[in-house]
Amino acid sequence: MQENVRIIHIDMDAFFAAVEMRDFPQYRGKPLIVGGPPNSRGVVSTCSYEARRYGIHSAMPSYLAFKLCPKAIFVSGRYDIYSKIGRELKQIFLEFTPLVESVSIDEAYLDVSEQTRDIEAAAKLAGKIKERIKQSLRLTASAGVSFNKFLAKIASEMHKPDGLTVISPETALTILEELDIRKFHGIGKATAERMHNLGIRTGRDLKKVPLAELIKHFGKAGSYYHSIVRGIDRRKVTVSRTRRSLGKERTFARDLYSLTEMEAVLRKIAHDVSAILTEKGIKGKTVTLKLKYNDFTLQTRCLSKPYYFNDEKTLFQTATALLACNYRHNRGIRLLGISLSNLDTEEKAEREEQQEFGFFRDYGNKGYSD
Repeated sequence: MQENVRIIHIDMDAFFAAVEMRDFPQYRGKPLIVGGPPNSRGVVSTCSYEARRYGIHSAMPSYLAFKLCPKAIFVSGRYDIYSKIGRELKQIFLEFTPLVESVSIDEAYLDVSEQTRDIEAAAKLAGKIKERIKQSLRLTASAGVSFNKFLAKIASEMHKPDGLTVISPETALTILEELDIRKFHGIGKATAERMHNLGIRTGRDLKKVPLAELIKHFGKAGSYYHSIVRGIDRRKVTVSRTRRSLGKERTFARDLYSLTEMEAVLRKIAHDVSAILTEKGIKGKTVTLKLKYNDFTLQTRCLSKPYYFNDEKTLFQTATALLACNYRHNRGIRLLGISLSNLDTEEKAEREEQQEFGFFRDYGNKGYSD
C-alpha cells in the first residue's frame, strides 16, 4: 500500500442546489431541484438533500422528479454563477497544495503528501480546507482522506453532507470488504446488476473471485475491480488535463422532423460553440454531430478537416453536411449537438512534453487514458 501518499478528495454538497439555497433563503429546508421544469424533457442537474429523501437524483427526468415530489421547487439554474464559484473553489485548494486535479466544477483531488507527515495530519488539513470553504463561500463540502484516489473518493461519499472521513492503511481492507458493491466508484448500475447475477454483492464477494474470472466476465475492467477491492490504485493526482473536445447540445420540448428546423438549431449551436472556442483561443480539426431520436437512439457522426479552425461557418457547414448524410428521415429528433475535437491544445501539450522529456512519441499510435 502507498502509505507515504496522502490524498484528499473534496466534493461539494449538492453544489448547485446549495448555491441557490445560500442566495435565496426561501429555498432553505425545502425540496429544491435545479434542472429542467417538470413539464419539459429536461433532467435534474442536482437537488437538495430534502428532495433526495423522495428518491430524486441527478440525471432523473424532471417529470419523474415531479411525480415523486409534487411540492418540489424547480429552478433552471445560474450556471455562470456556479462557474464563478467553481473558480474560487479551485483557488482555495491551491492555497493548501499546488497538486490539485479538478474532476468537475465542484470536485477535486488534492495531493498533500508534501504538506503532511501522516494520515492524521492530512485529516486535520482536510478539516481546515472545509472550514475555509465554509467561511469564504458559505457552502459545505465533504472530504475523504486516504492513501490513494479511489479510497479518498469512497471516503468522501461515506458521510455526506459536511462529512470528513479517513480510510487509513489499517482500516482500508475491512471497509472495502464490507462495502456494498454499488458503492464502489467505477461500478455503475448495469455492472452492479451483472455482479449481483454472479453472486457478488459486497467487496468480500468480489475479493473471492479470481482475476481470470473477472476478466472473463468484465474484460479489462476486471483487472481494475481486482485491484480496487484490495485497495490498490496507483493513479497520481494530475495537475492539468488536456481538453479533448468542446461542444454544446440542445434538447427540444417537441420533436423536430424538418431539416430546415434542424439546420436553424445547428446554426445557433455553431455560433455558441464558436464563441466559446474563440474566447478560449482553441481550434480543432474534427466536428462531431450528435443526434438523439425520439426513441432515445443516439447517433454520432464526425468529419475531420486537414487544418485547425473554430469559426462558426465551418462548424455549421460541416455539421449540416453530416446531418444531410446521416439523418434517418421521418424520425423525430429530440436532441442535437455539435462538438469540436482533435484540438490544437492536444498538439501543444504533446510538444511541451517532448521538449521536457527529450523524446518523440509515435503519433500514429497516440492514445489517451483517464
